[in-house]
Amino acid sequence: MMVKLDRIYTGGGDAGATSLGNGERVAKSNIRVQAYGTVDEVNAIVGLVQAHLNDQSLKALLARIQNDLFDLGADLCTPQGKERKTGALRMTDEQWQRLENEIDVVNDGLEPLTSFVLPGGSMVAAHLHLARTVVRRAERIVCELAEREKVSEAALRYLNRLSDFFFVLSRHCNDRGNSDVLWVPGGNQSKT
Repeated sequence: MMVKLDRIYTGGGDAGATSLGNGERVAKSNIRVQAYGTVDEVNAIVGLVQAHLNDQSLKALLARIQNDLFDLGADLCTPQGKERKTGALRMTDEQWQRLENEIDVVNDGLEPLTSFVLPGGSMVAAHLHLARTVVRRAERIVCELAEREKVSEAALRYLNRLSDFFFVLSRHCNDRGNSDVLWVPGGNQSKT
């Protein structure tokens, strides 16, 4: 199911509309378009993370996640029950379960947390925190979409696990949690 793009611009969106995966035309402000557009944002941030990594195994892991994110975008851009005759690409349980396993593996090597982690530390960790927060935004938008239309449970679970994955990976990239910047509740408040 490869895509062939001969032309990048078509002019079809000049009036503020775009086509969904089933050919239906909707406003670019449509909640479904916002959902898969935000997933695309996450994918771009993952590309930034990869650009700062030297670890080939982490790069390969993130490349697989980028491919999953395109699968997720394909799933979200085609309303369930309104597919073309050829069907639609949908997220699978296998994809979020794999993330769950990877969270456990990465988390096993981390220092236990004693407070909440502030986004930051290394450049890679900071970008992973950015990815995590944009995933949470995507998840909120997809949840809002799910209140209106049927959405794949596997898609929602994948987003939920992905933000957790980026969190533990950010800690891994902060010297296995040793360089995490921790929140000090009330740390900047005067004691008087």
